[in-house]
Amino acid sequence: MIDFFKSMLQKYRAFVVYCFIGVTGVCLDFLIYYILTQMCDVHYQVANAVGVSCGICNNFFWNAFFNFKQKDRLLLRFCSFYCVGLLGLGISACLLWLFIGLFAWNELFSKGMIIFV
Repeated sequence: MIDFFKSMLQKYRAFVVYCFIGVTGVCLDFLIYYILTQMCDVHYQVANAVGVSCGICNNFFWNAFFNFKQKDRLLLRFCSFYCVGLLGLGISACLLWLFIGLFAWNELFSKGMIIFV
């Protein structure tokens, strides 16, 4: 049974690490959003943009250097990865505007809901 789990882990190692890195990016995004909105009184849209950007950068660099270990054309790959991340930023900005701006929901609750979306 242990050999089975070892073989599965080796087979899906990159995917498991990719998911773990994704979770760290989400946690970093939320932590920065929390600090900026609750402790520094930064507008929720600005805090969201900074948090999402930090999460995107975190995910890219950890995956590039630790998971996939590809360092060629780093700037080009980062720009591509970041542009895809900007789609997520746009969606989250719209949803934050809807939840906080129109429905007057709590900033942290709204951000938490958006992370699942």
